[in-house]
Amino acid sequence: MNYRSDTLFVDTQGAGFLRLGARLNGFLSGIGARAGLLNVFVAHTSASLCIQENADPDVLYDLQAKLEMLAPANGPYRHNSEGPDDMPAHIKTMLTATSCSIPVRDGKLALGTWQEVYLIEHRARPHRRRIEVDFAGS
Repeated sequence: MNYRSDTLFVDTQGAGFLRLGARLNGFLSGIGARAGLLNVFVAHTSASLCIQENADPDVLYDLQAKLEMLAPANGPYRHNSEGPDDMPAHIKTMLTATSCSIPVRDGKLALGTWQEVYLIEHRARPHRRRIEVDFAGS
């Protein structure tokens, strides 16, 4: 059994979905992973992770629009010390996930044909996000 970990940093450009699959596969390649499980964790309360459609960009557009409907920036929130988009970002993170585990086969993420791992930035302005990756396997 092999255990390896690393920290990745991702610079966002504001709210939206950013593909992580190539970076994660690069990590796996760099450590010589063959088979096992990769856990991915975003260390923030206003950004999250998901595995979602990678072919039709309308899916991501619709998901972003729905998140905005569920937690609008102009909602009646008490917490506003970090700006009007902060509390909605916390709600969106709570509705999604801060970690995911992905099987690794033949040295790569064992995602479905139409799947991609995404970092979802919930804040309006750019941020540098820290992502912890942990691999266990061979």
